[in-house]
Amino acid sequence: MKIAFLTAGGIAPCLSAAIGALIEKYNTLAPQADMIGYLNGYRGLLLGKSIQFPQSAKSRFDILYDFGGSPIGNSRVKLTNADDCEKRGYVDNGESPLKVAADQLTRDRVNILHTIGGDDTNTMAAHLSSYLKENGYDLTVVGLPKTVDNDVFPITQTLGAWTAAEQGAIFFENIANENTTSTRQLIIHEIMGRNCGWLTAQTAYNYRERMKQRNFFPELLIDQQRWDIDAVYIPEKDFNFHTEIDRLRGKMDEKDGVNIFLSEGAGLDTIVREMEAKSENIPRDAFGHVRLDEINPGQWFAKQFATELNAEKVLVQKSGYFARSAKPNQKDLDLIKKSSFFGAEKALNKESGVAGLDDSNNSELNLIDFDRIKGGKPFDASINWYQTLLNDIGQQ
Repeated sequence: MKIAFLTAGGIAPCLSAAIGALIEKYNTLAPQADMIGYLNGYRGLLLGKSIQFPQSAKSRFDILYDFGGSPIGNSRVKLTNADDCEKRGYVDNGESPLKVAADQLTRDRVNILHTIGGDDTNTMAAHLSSYLKENGYDLTVVGLPKTVDNDVFPITQTLGAWTAAEQGAIFFENIANENTTSTRQLIIHEIMGRNCGWLTAQTAYNYRERMKQRNFFPELLIDQQRWDIDAVYIPEKDFNFHTEIDRLRGKMDEKDGVNIFLSEGAGLDTIVREMEAKSENIPRDAFGHVRLDEINPGQWFAKQFATELNAEKVLVQKSGYFARSAKPNQKDLDLIKKSSFFGAEKALNKESGVAGLDDSNNSELNLIDFDRIKGGKPFDASINWYQTLLNDIGQQ
């Protein structure tokens, strides 16, 4: 038996550990199995580039629990976009990437393929799994759901997201000390999350919970208020820019600084309204969608708020790469192991799908049909802990 591993998309604090967990489980279920890893995701599969896992990996799998990233690398490749795959040199002119991938798996004599990634990775796995089945290939595909955004339908909790939120909070514990470098300082903590605010909200919550465990010294101007969060902006909740300016101006006058947690996709409607009011050109793609990368929300908010708040110093800091590159914390590692062990069992039963906590099954671990996997799952901003956070910081 041969088992193959593939990690794809952006990295998250679970990829290396998920490979380790799968190896650990297969040590019991299929100890004689050969294992390979396709290098840099679907790119390696299309190009036939892989590595044979040494026997030592079966006894030293626990080392993988101690590292972030992925030992076999990632990439973003869409198997259903033949033109792009051809342009990148992954397939020849006129070839079907799905067929090339399926043929490579056959040549490598792979029986089980584990795809570890987000909605795009597992959507590609769905297409690949369907192609394999429709064309008589005898191969099982089992995915594991990772993404720091926690925005995959119908996954209750994606692997790596808890760790990313914890690491983002730790990141800001240091950045918050920058409030001592200037008067009237504006600090914006920009956090990953183009369409979903879960990571920003959870990071803010974690930061405030950690802050409650610290000892402050207000008599020496180390006042908890100065280190606290003053606003949290997420894509799911629009806000009135001018109302917020009035509120934050009071905060700036009171404590000589303002700290904002901003999801990178937040406030898009606000930005567009303000740009339209100033008759500024709004960059859009062929589908009419606003080009978020060209607007750069962190810098836009920094510019607008700095002027209105009369800030003397402005600092925009992004915790994304710091957070997503971490090794998993214990809570995440427990979920990674639980999901991986379950996925390995299902794979040996020749059942394909994504092993994850299923919203439609009381958040219990389930093998979810690939067809049910899709991105764009929003954060529920009405949830009690988030509403309590907003109330505590005086934000409506």
